[in-house]
Amino acid sequence: MKERRVVITGLGVVAPNGIGLQDFRSALKEGRSGIRFDQQLADLQFSCQVSGTPPIDKENLHEYFTDLELRNFNSTGIMYGVIAGLDAWKDAGLEISADENPDWDSGTIFGAGTSGIEKFRESIYKIDALQTRRLGSTAVSQTMNSGISAYLGGKLGLGNQVTTNSSACTTGTESILMAFDRIKSGKAKRILAGSTSDSGPYIWAGFDAIKVCNFKSNDQPEKASRPMSASAAGFVPGSGAGALVIEDLESALARNAKIYCEILGGNINSGGQRGGGSMTAPNSTAVQKCVKDAIKDSEIEAKDIDYISGHLTATSKDATEIQNLSRALNRSGKNFPSINSLKALTGHCLSAAASIECVATVLQLSENFIAPNINCEDLNEEISAIIDADCIPLNLLEKEINIAAKVSFGFGDVNGCVIFKKYS
Repeated sequence: MKERRVVITGLGVVAPNGIGLQDFRSALKEGRSGIRFDQQLADLQFSCQVSGTPPIDKENLHEYFTDLELRNFNSTGIMYGVIAGLDAWKDAGLEISADENPDWDSGTIFGAGTSGIEKFRESIYKIDALQTRRLGSTAVSQTMNSGISAYLGGKLGLGNQVTTNSSACTTGTESILMAFDRIKSGKAKRILAGSTSDSGPYIWAGFDAIKVCNFKSNDQPEKASRPMSASAAGFVPGSGAGALVIEDLESALARNAKIYCEILGGNINSGGQRGGGSMTAPNSTAVQKCVKDAIKDSEIEAKDIDYISGHLTATSKDATEIQNLSRALNRSGKNFPSINSLKALTGHCLSAAASIECVATVLQLSENFIAPNINCEDLNEEISAIIDADCIPLNLLEKEINIAAKVSFGFGDVNGCVIFKKYS
């Protein structure tokens, strides 16, 4: 079977600094942070008392959920994912069929780290109080890991693959590449790909406990997330969802859909927690191999990449990431591509990070701009020794971008890299 070209035709996003494409795009260009003081974290005596929590207007939820679904609803991850997913579907110009038959050509691969952690907590208290019968009819669907894909599959009537993947911070990149492979092989015409993450202390507590979150900027929330900065002091926890409609080019052209960009290829691998890799640290050899193999799979050369959306979490591993990218591309100094980290604006959105950052990457690629790296005025000297400071723009940069790479590195020593190209 002839391999198909694969394009992106729809985007949706729920991010700490923007709900919906218009708001999110403005936030990117303005360098507007969505990180705020979090009273709940303060009350619970967390060291880090700031977070990137999407400012959802609960009154608008009726646009996405039925009254029955909202009864006893307590799953932020599903809420974020459904909003982003349905917005992406609408942005792609696709209708929701009321047909009795499912849409056999369309599916969803929508990742998550957990589902309904608040609902779990609520349910545990009821069970311990001998109130199991009061859990409600949606307790299962809100707490099963595949809850997000199940919700989206039902709302959109999807008849192709409907599944949820999970690979920590690489989840969103993985979902996109899984969708890409399925469409490229002709097994589906379109896949709604993305990922989501629950919010709140019961998700973030473990990270606070192991001291990887910034606790030094509680009084300056918008300055707390500082990727590539000499004064970086750990990541800021965040949450949200990103969604992309990934489609067979032939199908997109047949329905006269707008096309944001083309997916050329990518790679997913693992360092096996060997060679310096661990549950929390990357194996540098594997990272470099992932990027090199993504370039090979995309049939481009390293010199062709104009822009990189980094993983860059504002930890001690930022310099290591830049070094690995430099070695993988064999590019350094002024020859290195432009690079930024969305986490300065959103915090680290965990299992949702990669998909939100892919939405940002596609917007920057399609509209020829690079969002500013805020909080990076004091560039880490280890990084400036590898690449030129001009490669890390501090202000909005209008720049022609033809090929962009998104890299993701997750807990468990898992890596992902996807390559996007302007459609022509």
